[in-house]
Amino acid sequence: MTKQDLIKHLAAHAEVTNKQAESVLNALTTAVLDTVRSGGELAISDLGKFGTTQRAAKTGRNPKTGETIQIAAKRAPKFAPAKALKDAAAT
Repeated sequence: MTKQDLIKHLAAHAEVTNKQAESVLNALTTAVLDTVRSGGELAISDLGKFGTTQRAAKTGRNPKTGETIQIAAKRAPKFAPAKALKDAAAT
């Protein structure tokens, strides 16, 4: 499903125009991105939790040369699906 398909689906199910559905979807996307950027967590029941996790610095290896390299610590996005989403995928 593309973003445009999702907008049409939202508009049909919420009985709103496509422009209104797109506005709501863009607002949701912005809320998720802002929360993840700030290091917070956004939980949507029946969907899941959006957040970040801290990855420690580590030593890696360049597969081409075999040279040892240092990989810096970083924050990475994380999504944990809710039980309802897991159950929907299993059926």
